[in-house]
Amino acid sequence: MRLINIILMTAGLLFTGIGMVGVVIPVLPTTPFLILASVCFMRSSEKFDKWLRETKIYKDYAEDFLRDGSMTFTRKAKIMFISDLMLLFPLIKLESIYLRIFILCIIVLKYWYFIFKIKTKKE
Repeated sequence: MRLINIILMTAGLLFTGIGMVGVVIPVLPTTPFLILASVCFMRSSEKFDKWLRETKIYKDYAEDFLRDGSMTFTRKAKIMFISDLMLLFPLIKLESIYLRIFILCIIVLKYWYFIFKIKTKKE
């Protein structure tokens, strides 16, 4: 087995674990970590990729986005809220105007992407 495959499988397991923790801890988003895990497994191991795709957590949180690039409004709102909270802290604490502008640009880009690039599907 190649070293890159081992690294990708390890990263996939780590992202899967973080995604599972995100189900119970509302501050941690689940979907992005499961998508990262899926990409890592897809490139490293068919066995792990198949295992992840058959889990309930994957089907509930990531399958629809990877299949057709869509999310429910509730999932979008939850991800946006959590990421806003995480970006709000440095926005308030940082004194550099350039870093504040950079964070505001990230927030605007994030909203643009979620509103215009990710389709919203019914619950």
